[in-house]
Parts: sequence; C-alpha cells; structure tokens
Amino acid sequence: MSELSVVEGGAEDGAPVPDSDENRRQVLYWRLLARLFDPEEQASLESASVAVVEDIGLPVALLDPATSVDSVVQRHPELAADFDGLMTPEPDADGERDRAAEVRRAALASKVLLSVFSTGSGTVTAEQLARWQSDAGWLERALGCRPGDLRGGRGGTGRAGAGRAGADGGVGPTGTGLGGPAPDLSRLIPEIGPELGSIEAGLVQRMHLREVLADPALASRLTPSMSLIEQLLRDKNNLSGVALANAKALIRRYVDEVTEVLRTQVEKASAGELDRSVPPKRVFRNLDLDRTIWKNLTNWDPEEERLYVDRLYYRHTSRRTTPQRLIVVVDQSGSMVDSMVNCTILASIFAGLPKVDVHLIAYDTQALDLTPWAHDPFETLLRTQLGGGTDGTVAMALTQPKIAEPRNTVVVWISDFYEWRTDELFESMAAIHRSGAKFIPVGSVTSSGRGSVNPWFREKFKDLGTPVISGHIKKLVHELKSFLT
Repeated sequence: MSELSVVEGGAEDGAPVPDSDENRRQVLYWRLLARLFDPEEQASLESASVAVVEDIGLPVALLDPATSVDSVVQRHPELAADFDGLMTPEPDADGERDRAAEVRRAALASKVLLSVFSTGSGTVTAEQLARWQSDAGWLERALGCRPGDLRGGRGGTGRAGAGRAGADGGVGPTGTGLGGPAPDLSRLIPEIGPELGSIEAGLVQRMHLREVLADPALASRLTPSMSLIEQLLRDKNNLSGVALANAKALIRRYVDEVTEVLRTQVEKASAGELDRSVPPKRVFRNLDLDRTIWKNLTNWDPEEERLYVDRLYYRHTSRRTTPQRLIVVVDQSGSMVDSMVNCTILASIFAGLPKVDVHLIAYDTQALDLTPWAHDPFETLLRTQLGGGTDGTVAMALTQPKIAEPRNTVVVWISDFYEWRTDELFESMAAIHRSGAKFIPVGSVTSSGRGSVNPWFREKFKDLGTPVISGHIKKLVHELKSFLT
C-alpha cells in the first residue's frame, strides 16, 4: 500500500503521472476495483488514471463509464485490434516482462471489465441492454473467443482466430503483470460464461419488457439472446397485438441464427460411410482423374508422347444410411430453459435430414408430444409452457410406445434429473437401454456447459454404462454421429 499512497499523494499535489510503470498499472487496477465495488468516484484515483492514460497515448474516453467500448473503437478504430486476445497475450520471446505493454493492457482491460461488470441499478432500457451485449462481446474477444461464445447466444465454438489455443483447445495462459509464470485461464474462462448469462438475465428482468415490445422503435433495438428469449417465452401468454408480434419476431431471429450454426455442426457430423456397393455415377464431377491416369499408364505412347485412355474411373459418392428413429425428450421445467431452446432447434435440424424419423417430447409435471411441429422450432417453442415441477414418468409413458425397433432407435433424454419418482423412472430408462435401443442421458446442452445434475442419477447412469453427457451442445451432436452413420 505504500506505493499506492505515494501515487495518491502525487496525484493530489498535481503530479502529472505516477513515477513508474508498476505504479501506473497499480493505479489503473485500483481504480477498476474502486469503481466495481463503490459507485462513488475516488477523485485521487480518477485524476491519477487520467494522467496515466494520457501519458501512454490512449484516449481518456477509456475512463468514461458512460462511453461504450463500441463508441471508443468508432472514434479510435486503431484500438479494435488491441482488444482481440487482450487477456491472452503471447509470452515475451526473451522471457522479460514488457511493463509498458502491461500498463497499456491494464487500461484497455479495465475499460471492458468495468463496462461489463458494473451494471448499476434501476430500470434498464433497450438501448442499455444492447450496449451491454456489445460490451460483453468485446470482453469475449479480449478472452480470445468470438462474441456470443461464452454467453451461448449463438452456439459458437468457443475459440476465435485471435485467441491462443491451449493443448486441450481451451484458452491459453494470460499475462497479468504480477510476476512469476502466467496463470492458465483455460479453466477460468468457461466459468465466466454463466456469470455473463446471469448478468444479462438480470438486466432483462430490470427492463419494462412489455412496454418495450409495444413500441416498434424500442423493440427494434433489442438483440435476441438466451436471457431475452427465456423472458419472452415465459411472458408470451401475457402479450398481445404489436407486443406479441415483436416478441415472435425476436424469437424467430434467435431461432434462425442458432439454427444456422447448429445445422453446420450437424452436417459435418452426419455424413455416413461411402457405400461402395452402389456404382458411382458416371458424370464429370465424379471423375477420378488421378486414378484414371495411373490405371492407363500402360497405354502411354512414347513416340507420340500421348496417353491413350481406354477406361475412365469415377469416385464413389453414395453414402450408407439407415432409416433411424430419434426420440428427444426435454425437461421444460424452469431450470432447463436453454436446453429446451437448443434441443428444440437441434431436433428440427435432424428432422430435416433424410431417413431420420424425429420425435420430440417436452415435459414438466405433464408431457406434451411436439412431434407434429418438430420440423419448426419456432412453432414448437411457442407451444411450450416453461416452468413448473418435474415428473419424467409422464414423458416415459409417451416415449415407450414410440420404440418400435429398439436396435434402430436412440432416445436422448435432457434433464437435470431432479425427479420425485426416481426409482420408477430410472428402471424404465434402464429397460430402454437393455432392449437394445441407444439411451443417451444429457444433463446440459448449453454453450457455457454449466449445469446441475442429480448425483443419484449420475451414478446410476454411470453404473448402467450410459454416463451423463454434460457440456456444450456440440458434444451431443458428436455423440449422435455414430447413430446417423
């Protein structure tokens, strides 16, 4: 604290800048902490921070809480690249700390952290929510991800080109300027996603959402996200007229955006093995030129220097597919909202694949067969009633009759498995597994990958040989790959 006291005293006495890069960095981070935990401005820290930012050539707008990161970048476009991977810097080649670079990073990181984690209180407007979503996107970029990846808004892959991937595909280590080896953030970063989602949900709850939806100009400023979609689905029965139309438009936008991302993942995972029993089509696009030349080399005429081709070879493109039945059972209780949204969209994509017979069941204390609308996630979501308790036995009663050919059926059951008729439900699930059908219990299909699963069920499924899948929705897509090929 002695260094900080010197800095504070110097700032109050009119000293233009703290006397070392270490002190400058400390001033910026102490100001960040002060702003996060105490809304009252600390004059000495503010004046010292202004001096630091000006001295290192950065705009003072970085210190203005009312200015978004977008606004700063619009005025100073050269800073955009500085935010990409800001918190995942490459280590210095010579092993020496670049203290001047640490000060610059501290100024930029303080801006994005304060913009995201200091949300104030009171009513939130549509414009304020949009600004926060944009600032959260900049934080994700700073952590080496793409905007929306950590919050799960678009079902992203969790890595950006600007980031530094670790050996396990996670975000690599970051330099904090605190000395010693840089800590590994690969475990910390996934935990940030749920916190961002929680903050966003809180902002949405602080909005007068019905009034915003009733005004087309205000509604147009909303950016659809999981938190917003959850609120819209919960409140849809209380909306009418213009407000209901705007709510449906936002849900449709979100569904279309997530569908596009998930469809790409499914298409990559759903190609079957080549079926060589089917003769290849003799068309030019299937011509295997390399093989054709190799097989006809015996027809080479050295005098004329010509290759005479007496047979053309074509590539096999037909893939082996078997008609399959996919039954998706989704817990639509309050704790599983994002799973309901994601899996409804996923089921609609599988429903559009050839030779895949998709059935969709949603349940809380009652079960609803949504199969007639499985191809349209928008219509499906409008028919859900989110919230309530959980009784999986009512869903099981709808599921069992659909298993006509067990060897050709997969049942994906998405829930946190906090049930009140646990033994009865588990025995029914075990019976499906023993029948030869593939049973896949899923505890979480959110982009953040964080979810609670009843430990009793988790152990039971593990003993059964069907461990619970928890994590990114891509894990479920990958698991279904063997079923589709």
